Amino acid sequence: MPKLTVDEKTIEVPSGKRLVLAIEETGTNIGHRCGGNARCTTCRIKFLKGEPHRMTRAEYQKLTERDLFGKFRLSCQIICEYDMEVMPQMTLESEGWSDTGPAPETTVVPEAEWFSIEQLKSR
Repeated sequence: MPKLTVDEKTIEVPSGKRLVLAIEETGTNIGHRCGGNARCTTCRIKFLKGEPHRMTRAEYQKLTERDLFGKFRLSCQIICEYDMEVMPQMTLESEGWSDTGPAPETTVVPEAEWFSIEQLKSR
């Protein structure tokens, strides 16, 4: 099982689990104000280790639209396949929200097809 490290806390997660949900399992209240649908960017993270070299079209489009491409990734659009260490950028505590947002589905939505980053940049 892949290991996920968030704020120096490491847990094992089932392969294929959405990263946003795995981050919550570490006890971190990461934002997902749009319910994990790649619309709001509140689930944005920085990778410290293990960044995937592929992403969904929805993640690429949202990051590009918000001028966040190359700076952050969207945890709602990533699945745990191997060891990762991440740093959430927006949490319940850091933003002063009353909740983190609607619960994300267990599968990646809206588009669960991944492309290499180079493929997406060339389109």
